[in-house]
Amino acid sequence: MNQDSINYLSSFLSEERFSLFKQIMLFRTRYITVVLEDIFQSQNASAVLRTCDCFGIQDVHIIENRNKFNENITVTRGSTKWINLYQYNQQSNNTLSTIQSLKEKGYKIVATSPHISDIELADFDLKLGKSAIIFGNEKKGVSDIVKQNADYFLKIPMHGFTESLNISASVAIILHHLTNKMKNELIDWRLTDNEQEILMIEWLTKSLKRGDLLIKKYQHTINI
Repeated sequence: MNQDSINYLSSFLSEERFSLFKQIMLFRTRYITVVLEDIFQSQNASAVLRTCDCFGIQDVHIIENRNKFNENITVTRGSTKWINLYQYNQQSNNTLSTIQSLKEKGYKIVATSPHISDIELADFDLKLGKSAIIFGNEKKGVSDIVKQNADYFLKIPMHGFTESLNISASVAIILHHLTNKMKNELIDWRLTDNEQEILMIEWLTKSLKRGDLLIKKYQHTINI
């Protein structure tokens, strides 16, 4: 069923465009996911989303406690079209419920914060399991709730007078290192066949003019 829908929708694309989709799909992953906790500058959060797309991170989770996320489209440059964005904003404090949800999905919680037992980026072992890497807001970093529930603490070594990086720079450095390392590890980091098919249908639908109507018309036709 999924493959039939893909064949139908892809017939409206050029071969070159569809080949690009398939090539990019090979490097999509949910083995690493990014979590942003209460980011208050839209350009920072938007830059992170663009970075995640560039490094093949399919899912991004945004915790909105005091600060609501607003996409800066001049920064994201369409990247949100290709990733799955999850926003948590139904409670007075959404951090704990987000962490619990991620743990239920098998993720280890990795806080990007200095800690007595922190691990330097180069030494982080991805074979420990799927990793949800949490980045805190621009002023206070990750919250105490994150620190109390983290499985690991990750840091980028600093050798200058300034002790921290802009969040978008931190995300880029960490994802560049970990995604490269991930591809060389004996771990199953790619999306499953079923996940790839579902995602491909989403991408094709979003890429085509009135793609949502095309897929509805096709599904109606085969169900007659």
